[in-house]
Amino acid sequence: MSVPLVEIIRSGFVEGHHHGSVVALAPDGSVEWSLGDATGQILPRSANKPLQALAMLGLGLDLEPELLALACSSHSGEQIHLDGVRRILSDAGLAEMALGNVADYPLAPEIRDAWIRDGREPSKLGQCCSGKHAAMVATCVERDWQLSGYFEPDHPLQLSIQRRFEMLTGEPAQVAIDGCGAPVLSASLVGLARAYQLLALATDGDAWRVAEAIRRHPEMVSGTTRDEYRLLSAIPGAIGKFGAEAVYVVALPDGRTVALKIDDGAERARPVAMAAALARLGIDSEEVAATGRALVYGGGVVVGELRATF
Repeated sequence: MSVPLVEIIRSGFVEGHHHGSVVALAPDGSVEWSLGDATGQILPRSANKPLQALAMLGLGLDLEPELLALACSSHSGEQIHLDGVRRILSDAGLAEMALGNVADYPLAPEIRDAWIRDGREPSKLGQCCSGKHAAMVATCVERDWQLSGYFEPDHPLQLSIQRRFEMLTGEPAQVAIDGCGAPVLSASLVGLARAYQLLALATDGDAWRVAEAIRRHPEMVSGTTRDEYRLLSAIPGAIGKFGAEAVYVVALPDGRTVALKIDDGAERARPVAMAAALARLGIDSEEVAATGRALVYGGGVVVGELRATF
């Protein structure tokens, strides 16, 4: 059901394609247009994090905006992120050993390389999902739930998150295990887009708190060098999040929302497709277009680019 969304151009030759699906919602929640399969279930991966954070606020989690943005993040491992995770844990009376996510190097290549040069080992703190996991254990402290096994699908925390997630997407979710070890819940692109639209249009309450945290602190949601940060910075009032295997959702202040998935998980195609989808909605500034530029090299010089087919 997927279709070619991005083509690879080398020296004027179409070398290949990245297939996928994309949906755009109108402000009233109706499907304005779609390509490929917008209703089949996918695993949004880290694109679920703002919805998981919203569920945790409903369970009593209380974080200042900067740290709430970090709870929604796949962070780059910059010092602001490491310090923020420590603050979430410290405020809950916890230490880093409470984190149950896997140990890894930072997500941003330049920071990862610096860690390796300095002889630093992979850590749970540096892994990109540590903000979400810190929020999860802090929520368990707030609810007086056991910390042991907090990331298991049958833990009260995860069952509560699943119930709220299904309410937000309007769909029953299948449960899988994400790369960090916590559950990841399935949704269709339409269901995921409608959940983000709810956040973007909220004017008060917990949904507004999550959206406002993302708007005010996009550097905490990703990092200061990533395409995700540049896109959110280029569109005042927008919220958005990427997920592993090339999932991407962006909701505009008026409720228009785009959700997409590149089938082969190619990260290079994800921002290209999103920039093109936003341009189709009339968001075609030079700053937004720049986030979707991906060049093809030959002999050390630019010989082509990735280009959206729609």
